[in-house]
Amino acid sequence: MNTRFSSLVTIKKSAVDKSERVVQSANQDLENAKKALQSAYISLEEIEVPQIGTMSQMLANRTLLNSQRTQITHNKEWITYASSQLESAQEQLKLSMIEHEKFKYLELEEIKKILNKQKLEELKELDEIALMTYKKIN
Repeated sequence: MNTRFSSLVTIKKSAVDKSERVVQSANQDLENAKKALQSAYISLEEIEVPQIGTMSQMLANRTLLNSQRTQITHNKEWITYASSQLESAQEQLKLSMIEHEKFKYLELEEIKKILNKQKLEELKELDEIALMTYKKIN
């Protein structure tokens, strides 16, 4: 049964679906960031510090360590950003779901009113029929 809220319910449902996809995407992005950080830590542990060698080898190793630490810092920032994006997406999903439920409730109330109105009309018609048949019998 279509009401004046039916199209709004459909629109709000599509907004909820879109918000769910955004949450899934943000969640996947966060997982990727965590994996990248874990990988960066593993790579840092795999770097061997030379005990002997030339100064250029020592400087190259130091540069490699600094680069890996910078990568770790970047991945930590990425996790922070991805977490905030996930929280924002979850909040938007929550708001979208509230809006959807609100219009869904209004649609159901409208349907109840329509059905009650139809029931009253049927009762009136039945009363009229009962009166007409009663008069014919008497």
